[in-house]
Amino acid sequence: MARTKEFDPDAALHSALELFWQRGYEATSMSDLTEHLGIGRASLYATFGSKHELYLKALERYEEARLPDILRELSQPGPALPAVRTLVRRFAADAADSELRRYGCFVTNTAAELAPHDPTATRQVERNWDRLETVLHAALARARAQGELPEGRDPLTLARMLLVLMQGFRVVGKASSDPARVRDAAEQALALLD
Repeated sequence: MARTKEFDPDAALHSALELFWQRGYEATSMSDLTEHLGIGRASLYATFGSKHELYLKALERYEEARLPDILRELSQPGPALPAVRTLVRRFAADAADSELRRYGCFVTNTAAELAPHDPTATRQVERNWDRLETVLHAALARARAQGELPEGRDPLTLARMLLVLMQGFRVVGKASSDPARVRDAAEQALALLD
């Protein structure tokens, strides 16, 4: 007779996500994971595979929890540009917030720590950025079609600039003690939408 799992895999994945997000991949050992999740090493391997596989599942979970909200915000009927502005300002505010900035963005952290030498992590980061860029592009294209954005502005190029800027907020915000640095950059970038 097969034994039933004595832990909730969904809750364990969430706990692993939090630990990886706080410490990073390299600084989190299997012992740290088993202790933090409260499960045995064999159960962890049987449920999630290797530490690397668990990390990638945690990254996927992080994305799944955030991207739908952004899509919903930028897809609302009516004017599109105010939603884009709100999103960019929220990224800047989060990056400047003393509590939120401590861990940064899990996707950005992965790009900095693993992407230079981990093709699988790189693909996951790129997929996340592609999705965010697509959502921004669609909102900006709608804004141009509705007359909110001047005709001469290219929605795709603007979406790419905002994506890079928003990811940069996460990096600078994590290390800078000057919240005006990211807020000023956000406002300067948003001026390009006028």
